[in-house]
Amino acid sequence: MTQRTNVVLLAALITATAGAQDVNVYGTTMAQMWKQDVPGFDKTSYAPATQFLGIDATKLGTEALSLHLFGWGRVDLGEATSMGKKSDGNLTYGYLQYRFAEANAEIKAGRFAINQGAGMEQVDGISARTDLKHGFVVSFFAGKPVIYKSQDPADQRNYEFQHDVIFGGRVGWRLSRMGEVGVSYLQDGSTAAKDLPIASIVDYSRRQVGADIHFVPIAAIDFTGRTIWDVAHHAEPLSGTAPSRIAEHDYTMLVKIAPLFSMTGDFTERNFQAYYAGTNMPSLFRPDERGKHRGYGGKILLGSAASLLVTADFRSTNRDSFGEANRFGGDVRWTGMDSKLQAGFGAHRVTTQNVLKVDRQVPSYSLSHREIRAWVMYETGRYSASLDGIHQSFDDQHNPNLNGKKAQSELVASLGARLTPSVKVSGDLTYGDNPFFKKDVRALLRAEYRFSLARKGGK
Repeated sequence: MTQRTNVVLLAALITATAGAQDVNVYGTTMAQMWKQDVPGFDKTSYAPATQFLGIDATKLGTEALSLHLFGWGRVDLGEATSMGKKSDGNLTYGYLQYRFAEANAEIKAGRFAINQGAGMEQVDGISARTDLKHGFVVSFFAGKPVIYKSQDPADQRNYEFQHDVIFGGRVGWRLSRMGEVGVSYLQDGSTAAKDLPIASIVDYSRRQVGADIHFVPIAAIDFTGRTIWDVAHHAEPLSGTAPSRIAEHDYTMLVKIAPLFSMTGDFTERNFQAYYAGTNMPSLFRPDERGKHRGYGGKILLGSAASLLVTADFRSTNRDSFGEANRFGGDVRWTGMDSKLQAGFGAHRVTTQNVLKVDRQVPSYSLSHREIRAWVMYETGRYSASLDGIHQSFDDQHNPNLNGKKAQSELVASLGARLTPSVKVSGDLTYGDNPFFKKDVRALLRAEYRFSLARKGGK
């Protein structure tokens, strides 16, 4: 998606707000500043200013039609913070939505995010959904994937060429008072890499089939999950072997044993090559490794978030490229009677397999460590303050990434004030002691605002 198309789409959508009955505007302005003092390098100063802005305009000539916009822009007042560019920005979403009076039906057109079982994507196109008789739900979307300029243009050209179209849909069936099951399909790109006029080694196209479930047999049990199959049959670029066709397993169960006692457990497994093959979401970047990720964990919660909550948790993860890591420990969170004062403390232990290093001096090293964290927050009607600290101490003092240090810490202090019902300002000051910088001091100023406009006769 080119910058010119972004501007045209944004201008066209903003023009539509002229006929709106109600317009809600919300945004956040952030100004940051920090210096990096890395041993052996010149000192650098960064001062990015970022603006987030959203607009919701309703009743565009009819009660059913509305407009939704959200985007961001950044200007660097110091050194460039992203790929050598001193300014950046994007339209995250901008779409018109029409909600029908019956069947919970709606249709969207423009740029939007979609999550329909097999797909979690950002699309320039159209989507629709509706409820049918006997508990069935149907949804679909189609358009062009939003492509971010996150790589060198020469490296990204082939990636963009394969992403010429994206479409998919989901059919669900709601079980009376017990949840919902569904099946979904996603296709990203019309032609596989091997079938292009000039065949490509790496295939970024995707075809995925998903099955999802949300099952609540009784009030005390809540089970959710999904499995996604890769039906594009991706092969390893170098070896030519076919990896597992399971792109993802992701399942979570909550069991509420008593009003103040509950347990949760989860299991995930992802085949990176199939799952991340060509996703366009910035949060789901394509990692270089072609292995698998497997993880499982559990948590026990005792008490109430409104007073005293004690949590014990455990999680084990295994990645083919890095090995196994386990994290276990607990947290205690306390909330005062008037909910103005809150505090917490946590302690965790992380054990990892040794990382192999081709070096006679350091043949391997460990990332195992202990972690403690404490925080306190106080909030009145207009003012807020918080202090949050974390400390990690590492077992292996010969870890080359620690540069001779045994531990790292960070302390964050925040102050905020609500100047008016619609405007809030706050600031953060962060001090870090870590192996990467002699000094790591960062400052952040934030202004949040929200206001509404209504035509005569409106609310």
